[in-house]
Amino acid sequence: MNLSRPALAIVENQIDVLNPFDGSVVGTVADVCTTQVPQLLEQGRKGAKASAGLPRYLRARILEQAALSIERDARAFARLIVDEAGKTLKQAEKEVKRCINTLKLSAQEATRNAGEVLPFDAYEGSESRQGWFSREPLGLIVAITPYNDPLNLVAHKLGPAIAGGNAVILKPSELAPLSAIRLVRYLVEAGLPESVVTVATGGAELGRALVAAREVRMISFTGGFATGEQIARIAGLKKLTMDLGGNAPVIVMGDCDLEATVESCLSGAFWAAGQNCIGTQRLLVQASIYEAFRERFVNQAQALVVGDPALAGTDIGPMITPQAAKQAEQMVSEALLEGARLLCGNQRQGACYTATVLENVDHASRLWRNEVFAPVVMLQPFETFDEAIALANEPEYSLHAGIFTNNLATAMSAARRIEAGGVMINDSSDYRFDAMPFGGFKYGSLGREGVRFAYEEMTQPKVVCLNILR
Repeated sequence: MNLSRPALAIVENQIDVLNPFDGSVVGTVADVCTTQVPQLLEQGRKGAKASAGLPRYLRARILEQAALSIERDARAFARLIVDEAGKTLKQAEKEVKRCINTLKLSAQEATRNAGEVLPFDAYEGSESRQGWFSREPLGLIVAITPYNDPLNLVAHKLGPAIAGGNAVILKPSELAPLSAIRLVRYLVEAGLPESVVTVATGGAELGRALVAAREVRMISFTGGFATGEQIARIAGLKKLTMDLGGNAPVIVMGDCDLEATVESCLSGAFWAAGQNCIGTQRLLVQASIYEAFRERFVNQAQALVVGDPALAGTDIGPMITPQAAKQAEQMVSEALLEGARLLCGNQRQGACYTATVLENVDHASRLWRNEVFAPVVMLQPFETFDEAIALANEPEYSLHAGIFTNNLATAMSAARRIEAGGVMINDSSDYRFDAMPFGGFKYGSLGREGVRFAYEEMTQPKVVCLNILR
């Protein structure tokens, strides 16, 4: 089954989309080469005119109708995510619900955030003037999305872009593009002109060519830091928004609810096989409860079932490829050679990698400093709150963090002092609501996602001023 649908000339090469668990072919998509970029841009030009010409009520209606259609077919979308991305069915179903919410929020933004009246007469010399600013589309946006949330992260780019009257050339991950293609089809069936979103599936060369195109007004990218840095070097004078990964710390204070904390941290560390940019990677636990926390956490991590994501009893599905699992295994092996202690896990079969917990990890190691993007978590005891804050702020990547405590003053101090785009109190670092601003500090991101905030990134103010001559 070929699910690729960009309106282009016939493409000779194709990409097989593989099931991460068993390696079977789930579908095929076009391998669009760089020679077709002019056609993609021409399609984008047409789309920009078509999208800008849609009245706001119609943009909202299209987004709302697409959300309702996805809700109707939620089970089929979830199964597709399981097949192409390896998420468990429970995790995939949650992603579909989030996608529906993202599109509904985008529909609201299309009609809510159109601009503001400006009080010109608040300034001396402007008493005769009245006016406003409107929010206008940027034009053509290139959106590049990863494999780990193949539906909702696409919705987070397409929804606000459509709400703002833009056109998009969408390059989903070639490892898991099928959910994105189906989402675009549902948008078209809801009334979106076909030229507004053009899907281009292919490799890194295609991405570089699209990013470098002068007429592209904005790049919206979610992925790794190294790729983001390359994009910034070749993009030229364009607007850039990027989510570049994290290395999330969660502070566990001695006064926390221990059982609830362990349960939340397990989910934060191992959801989606750890392939989660806000997943918990470093658990900083106060020394007074460290041994009790470690025992409970390790015992429950060992009990997690790893395997076929299509089975109801599976807790952790495969990583996206066997190579990704091997890379995680290699990083853990390096840390062990540098003196870390393995508490459980570090067993790999194909793309499946067991829940892995370590302690005594060298803070100079790759595992401590970088985003691991795997079901791997490190435990680290601390004595004082100041020490925990210093440990939390060590890495250069910072999207989310968390703290568990029953002391409000401690919680609010952590919220102020932790260098992160979001601080979750009595939640693990991986909590996200699709309406909230999402991004990081330091090298964690450029700009913000979250529907309202992405919409504002994807639009530009235009001022209209009337001088009322009397």
